[in-house]
Amino acid sequence: MTARHSGSTRTSQAEALRTAVSEPADRPEPASRRSSVPEVELRAQISEAAYYRAQQRGFSPGFELDDWIAAEAEVTKRLGLDGPPRAKT
Repeated sequence: MTARHSGSTRTSQAEALRTAVSEPADRPEPASRRSSVPEVELRAQISEAAYYRAQQRGFSPGFELDDWIAAEAEVTKRLGLDGPPRAKT
């Protein structure tokens, strides 16, 4: 006997592809994405953002921690993550 493929399988695959293609690309990544962002890359982006914050205020001392915390918030929001990186224990 020959097996026949139903048209519903092909239709559901086509619908899934259409849905995947039509979703907006600029939507924030889910919080579960944190594990897929290498910690080294995340820290580098935070460091760069903190540097530019310090540069904007003329590198006056005493605000380094504020710069870092604001940079963490900026980068994690931009990447759609749920918060600042957690320290490894």
